[in-house]
Amino acid sequence: MGAWTDVRAPDEQSEGTRSQVLRWLKKIGDPVAANEPLLELETDKVTVEISSPVSGVLREIAKREQDPVTPSELLGRIEAQAVAAAGAASVAPAVVPAIALPSQPPRFRGLSPSVRRLLAEHQLDPAALAGSGLGGRITANDVLRHAGHAARAPAARSAVPSEAFAGRLMPHSPMRRRIAERMVESLLHTAPHVTTVFEADLGAVLAHRARQRADFERRGAPLTLTAYFLAACVDAVRAVPEANARWTDAAIELHERLDVGVATALGERGLIVPVVRDVASLDLFEIATRLADLTARARADRLTPADVRAGTFTISNHGVSGSLIATPIVINQPQSAILGIGKLEKRVVVVSRDGEDVVAIRPRCYVTLTLDHRVMDGERANRFLGAFVARLEAWPA
Repeated sequence: MGAWTDVRAPDEQSEGTRSQVLRWLKKIGDPVAANEPLLELETDKVTVEISSPVSGVLREIAKREQDPVTPSELLGRIEAQAVAAAGAASVAPAVVPAIALPSQPPRFRGLSPSVRRLLAEHQLDPAALAGSGLGGRITANDVLRHAGHAARAPAARSAVPSEAFAGRLMPHSPMRRRIAERMVESLLHTAPHVTTVFEADLGAVLAHRARQRADFERRGAPLTLTAYFLAACVDAVRAVPEANARWTDAAIELHERLDVGVATALGERGLIVPVVRDVASLDLFEIATRLADLTARARADRLTPADVRAGTFTISNHGVSGSLIATPIVINQPQSAILGIGKLEKRVVVVSRDGEDVVAIRPRCYVTLTLDHRVMDGERANRFLGAFVARLEAWPA
């Protein structure tokens, strides 16, 4: 018998985040190589691949699929010396049949190892799948959904009287279930939510963007409006530090650094909030660069746990999907506020020119701040939005 080595869950985890075993990539008795993917953990934010710490044979699985997992918890055990003792014939690595991936279209290229494994295991042709990742890229969830793994509730389906339900059931994904839990907990059991609404004129921002967009793209960073919103948050937080804070029973903790989470829609898969770190230290180009990188990796399922951990403030640019106002946007605990950006559209407004009121058509949008009323009152929220709007409307040429 060789020495046994524990396989444990990562010891770092975001506050309030839960993990569970998504799937094991090996069975008991399978040979494994050091650093070979062993299993996948899924949190409400990202999927994490756990690799084998040593070469050997998987002898014990302590956590099964869908079992909850806490930081550093035992997942399984490997007999580290079993490979040498068992003989080459019994431990030869299983050969996974390769799928001939067509060279066109581009979405068939660059598939992750886990996606390739799933395609091979289920003998699926990627041409039959509709990818939900960035640029139509196929994700692990796409393969599992296509293979029918998501439909694990036949009992629940048969329990619904046919006369009462004539449609189809869409089982909850772990991400959707956890989002639901966090929203209910935040809104109904933790923070009294209050929302204040301002309107912002984006004429100066759009003029600056028109002048700088080509240069930013040439240097590798798409210049989105969200980058401007992140930059304007710096002025607003300086005016009202409580917006970048958290409530505790002993005191309000004011964060020294502004780490802004940007809500990113993943279609039917849910929502994830990657974090742009230390926004106050970045210029607009640096913000745009980091934002583009995080958004692309979020939609391609390539975020790491560190990318979504420990945000201090959140922006939800819900206007990109057409909504004018969303209220209240549920606060991402344990933060104290979340900024909402509504749809940008041309509106008829009265403006002052040369001392006279005139009617003009201006690019405007509603902006909201939903706040934890324990941390700040309406006056402070209004001051925050006042500073935020002033920064946008006075954007330098």
